[in-house]
Amino acid sequence: MIIGLTGGIGSGKTTVANYFANLSIDIVDADIVAREVVEPGTMGLTKITDHFGEQVLKTDGSLNREKLRQIVFTDNSEKQWLNQLLHPLIRTEIFTQLSKAKSPYKLLVAPLLIENGLDAQVDNVLVVDITKEQQLERTLKRDNSTPEVINNIISAQVSREERLAKADDVIDNSSANLTYVEQQVHKLHKKYLSLAAS
Repeated sequence: MIIGLTGGIGSGKTTVANYFANLSIDIVDADIVAREVVEPGTMGLTKITDHFGEQVLKTDGSLNREKLRQIVFTDNSEKQWLNQLLHPLIRTEIFTQLSKAKSPYKLLVAPLLIENGLDAQVDNVLVVDITKEQQLERTLKRDNSTPEVINNIISAQVSREERLAKADDVIDNSSANLTYVEQQVHKLHKKYLSLAAS
């Protein structure tokens, strides 16, 4: 059984995922997989370098994400090219890792679970929910970013309403009370264990 964990930027997905990990649940994180498929020596990085040239590499041969981001966010056709290359690679690697997971149920952590249609590939959608104002406030505290950049990211993700409409389960993280979040995780853990057993 696969639980898809999602939520907008700054909602606390990592915190929630860590609580599940503490309960010995195997986790596959789409963001980590996205980095793994472009590590030096991978087909992903080779194709990116062939297409964009050496300018997208750091001196150590790893991908210069900032440079690549500058290119693709100013040119939609380049962004589409990159997505067409990476999305299938990421998806394949995600499901390879999930198939190797040994826990009674597994967690797929994906910020863009709904946007990328991965919600159709999981048994339950679990949304970590906070308000848009809290997303902005918490992300500003966490990242060295500007309100404009964060608001652009929020706008690029599905709306809070759409996300909640797709949710089978919701963790309320609006109070930032970690004990309360952990209690919600424990309750869902029991539910998922019994679902997985049936």
